[in-house]
Amino acid sequence: MQIETALLIEWVVKSTILIFALLTGFAYTTFYERRLLALIQVRIGPNRTGPFGFLQPAADGLKLIFKEELIPANAYKFVFILAPILTVIPALIIMAVVPWGGAIELFGRQIALGLTDINVAILYLLSVASISVYGIVLAGWSSDNKYAMMGGLRSSAQMLSYELSLGLAFVVPILLAGSMSLNQIIEAQRGVWFIFYQPIAALVFYIAMLAEVNRAPFDMPEAEQELTAGYHTEYSGMKFSLFFMGEYMKMIAVSAIFATLFLGGYRGPFVDTYPLLGPLYLFLKVFLSLGLMIWIRATLPRLRYDRLMAFGWKILLPLSILNVFVTAVIIVVFGL
Repeated sequence: MQIETALLIEWVVKSTILIFALLTGFAYTTFYERRLLALIQVRIGPNRTGPFGFLQPAADGLKLIFKEELIPANAYKFVFILAPILTVIPALIIMAVVPWGGAIELFGRQIALGLTDINVAILYLLSVASISVYGIVLAGWSSDNKYAMMGGLRSSAQMLSYELSLGLAFVVPILLAGSMSLNQIIEAQRGVWFIFYQPIAALVFYIAMLAEVNRAPFDMPEAEQELTAGYHTEYSGMKFSLFFMGEYMKMIAVSAIFATLFLGGYRGPFVDTYPLLGPLYLFLKVFLSLGLMIWIRATLPRLRYDRLMAFGWKILLPLSILNVFVTAVIIVVFGL
């Protein structure tokens, strides 16, 4: 009974820490993006609210809470309200299987720095990642707005197309590690990160995950010039902020997954001696990945939709299939 109570407390504490980290991370990723974009584009960025503008996310959140909530008269109200929830929940729960570090000794027990470790973690990631498309599609369909509907249709086509390449990019670390457990994939990178063995898979994964989270240059579902604001045109107040929250939390989540699969996860110098360095190393890798996403947004123009789809089907997908085939052949032939 005492063991069960201790495990329950451990899970509650870990879940609370994870949710707090994601919610705080979402807020300050927006600040990070605005400041880095300003630096790249030679302008000032937010600097009025608090020291160095550090309280700007809190001010934005407070403003959104008091914004008027509007629902179109002909909207399918239940689905209209449900859609933002379907977008943000997968962004929260997808991080459940990502390890933050090794194990530490605390209160006379070995406590793993991570919520859970399952032997089919890759399947869990793929299944949860595929749910978020429903929120965007349903938001566009339920709004009774042709621009929102077009954004939802674009999103469904884009996300389904790039999910194929993303799934094949997942296969390469599985082949190299011989396991679908993220802890074992990290352990297999103890000597060399998989990005050095498989830079093509890492590149395909990064491009596909940009498309999955609708980041530039793949942000066609919310193209302002063509769709006014895309699938969330009719959303305001906290419903809009849930879409906003979902996008930025997914950026953090996919960056953490990329770091886990190709950058050694929480591994780094002295992490075996000092396990608490693990979360710090993972944070630094996620921070750099987010910076790259922001840099790409500041640099590359939005793709034309037909070119975006052609790139996914005619270039990225064949390259992913070929890369998986070559990797499997090399592993079998050389007995790696």
